[in-house]
Amino acid sequence: MNRTIDITKFPEHLGQFFYVISPNKTAFQYEHQIPNYVNDVIYLYVLFMVLEILVAKAKGKKVHRLNDGLTSYGHGLVYETCKLFTRGFELIGYTWLYERRFIDLDWSSPLTWWVAAIGVDFAYYWTHRLTHEVNLIWATHQVHHSSEDYNLTTAIRQSMFQRLFAVGMHQPLALLGVPLPAVIVHMHFNLLFQFWIHTEVVGDCGPLEWVFNTPSHHRVHHGANKWCLDKNYAGVLIIWDRLFGTFEPEKKDEKIVYGLVSQPQSNNVIWLQFFYFREVFNKARSMTTWSDTLKAIFYGPGWYPGTPRLGDPDALPDKTEPRPKYDPDISNAEKAYVLGHFFVTLIIQQILTQQLMEFSWYTCLAYSTFILASVGNVGAIYDGWAWAPVLEAARCIGYVAYAQKYAVFGTPALDDAVILYFAASTLFWASRSLGSLRLSLKTAKIE
Repeated sequence: MNRTIDITKFPEHLGQFFYVISPNKTAFQYEHQIPNYVNDVIYLYVLFMVLEILVAKAKGKKVHRLNDGLTSYGHGLVYETCKLFTRGFELIGYTWLYERRFIDLDWSSPLTWWVAAIGVDFAYYWTHRLTHEVNLIWATHQVHHSSEDYNLTTAIRQSMFQRLFAVGMHQPLALLGVPLPAVIVHMHFNLLFQFWIHTEVVGDCGPLEWVFNTPSHHRVHHGANKWCLDKNYAGVLIIWDRLFGTFEPEKKDEKIVYGLVSQPQSNNVIWLQFFYFREVFNKARSMTTWSDTLKAIFYGPGWYPGTPRLGDPDALPDKTEPRPKYDPDISNAEKAYVLGHFFVTLIIQQILTQQLMEFSWYTCLAYSTFILASVGNVGAIYDGWAWAPVLEAARCIGYVAYAQKYAVFGTPALDDAVILYFAASTLFWASRSLGSLRLSLKTAKIE
């Protein structure tokens, strides 16, 4: 895996986070010419996160917790891994529609660039609004709102299924003559722009608040307070919320409670990705008519029989400070352990990203399974789930068995060192599992 950072492009990369980019440099005729803008600026993600911590510390605020941060990073890894296999899915059929376009727009024209930028942001507004107003789709998007902290790591807390529910939202741009490369470019920049608005260390942005989405506006969107719900869906331009009646300014005299209205008590990434689908199923099954069953799936999360499509806001509990955060702790040794294994998982995910086209389906499956198991079990260890030691031992022995047969890192000395690391981890968790089993048996005999 050879990744180098071109420091001469730092100003350009920095501008990409704030949509300060040149139309001439970011217009392409063919898809294969488009750089991977998101991957190219990963180093800036890290720098921004470090800067946020330093600024918060200078202000006397603590905006990060290790357990919550690792959970967000885990969601990011899961999302990026699944994205490798669903890339372009949300734009399926775009080329077919483009061939039947009503208007011809020159791919190199600044007009095309601006139509694409505004069109993609408009499509994002309605896609985002849909994820909040349809219960089944909310089952995916709730992942992004599940953090009780609000910091830059929250931006990468995404659902592995999110792209699957965005189909059809950008396709109308094809009929307007917007070339596919222009849509893809602006989907990149729209995503990058939304990273920096996930923070509490940036206050009011003055006149920019009238036109652009800002940290202040997006803090409201992530609030569980009653006045925050279903507000500020914007990606880049807040004008969509102002036009369609979903805008709500931040209140200076009321602290925002972050997270979900019914906050799940877990740091397990995989469980958080799936648990709300069960809630949707149970709600639909509890209905007495077919009509209400369908409404339980396709109406808003707060809907119940006899209420409006999005539910009755007055019936919801109002979440106000102080609301205790779910904050399980583990020993320093266990923290060092999960950090070490998480770092290895991150490297393996990057290897999969870089070598996806060269890997066989079996290798892709093995890498993806390992990544999902790794991020899931980090949360299980934090949550203190009884089966976490057994699964962790199984995960580690699985890696050893695979790595002894197939090189993972491509450097013999490094591969051998990591195998040894996982073998030692296997012994630790296997002995811990046996200890827990003996304790359970002893307790059962006493009872």
